[in-house]
Amino acid sequence: MALREETGVAMVKGGGDEADSAPRRGRPRSIETTNAILESAYALMAATGLATTTIDAVARHSSVSKMTIYKWWPSREALLIDAFLHHAAQMLPLPPVSSGTPAARARRHAAAYAEALQGEFGKVQLAVISECISRTGSAELFYARYLQFRRDALVEMIAAGQTDGSVLAEAAPEDLYDAIYGSLFYRYVFGIAPITPAYARNLVDMVLQPKD
Repeated sequence: MALREETGVAMVKGGGDEADSAPRRGRPRSIETTNAILESAYALMAATGLATTTIDAVARHSSVSKMTIYKWWPSREALLIDAFLHHAAQMLPLPPVSSGTPAARARRHAAAYAEALQGEFGKVQLAVISECISRTGSAELFYARYLQFRRDALVEMIAAGQTDGSVLAEAAPEDLYDAIYGSLFYRYVFGIAPITPAYARNLVDMVLQPKD
């Protein structure tokens, strides 16, 4: 599956029941309406929790009809994940190539993620993952609609650092990514302190062994 994040909404290609969001005939999506739905869904998740973030509640909060929401999202879980993705794309944008070496970009992104985990972002992320597992038996939908794109982009960034010599760690870039972000998420889930931006930056240096 390939994902795109240009608008902050996951676009999934490659078939697969609930994860299939292939374009349908009819009027194209309105960006303004799409944003209203996603922002309403995230606001409700953050304020009242997932249990009360129903399609009905999102429709009332966003002033968009349920029919429109059901037409654009194949399931409630898909809507919740896309709402989280939309917020994450604004709060934790992927670091652009022009913003420094791969290691420097990894430090900034990991530090921002560590900080975000301490607020509502972390609680919503954990709740959405839990919802996917309880409803479908796995976190595959969350991975397909949210994590895969971001993981692939950051793995590619680490690989670029290995290629240009600024990252000295020789392990597979996928393993290096998982060592950083898996550690941060593990510590968050089990309440192992500290999870601070400084800790995240030091973790990146320990794992990537940058030259800079």
